[in-house]
Amino acid sequence: MDLCRDESFGPIVAIIRARDADHAVELTNNSQYGLASTVFTCDIDQGLSIARRINAEICQINGPTVHDEPQMPFGGVGASSHGRFGRRQGIESFAEKRWITIETQPGHFPI
Repeated sequence: MDLCRDESFGPIVAIIRARDADHAVELTNNSQYGLASTVFTCDIDQGLSIARRINAEICQINGPTVHDEPQMPFGGVGASSHGRFGRRQGIESFAEKRWITIETQPGHFPI
């Protein structure tokens, strides 16, 4: 289904049964998108290990994907990435640095 591959940004959910944790990571990473994800587990160490393998900018463990920290950059990976917002990284990702100077007095050129 398209819902299992595309970002929906709606109040819907797709449920896909995985054989084990490795298969769940494989299914999760089988997408061009990577904005946010969640791992629900009773084993925090295993949850952290799984979260590190998921290709998403944010991975919550035992929490919703809507958690936000204003001091952290936010923007996704893969096709979910359209720059960053939040703190200095956000400003820098949308800015192009340039250098412009203005001479206010006639210059002296050694010719």
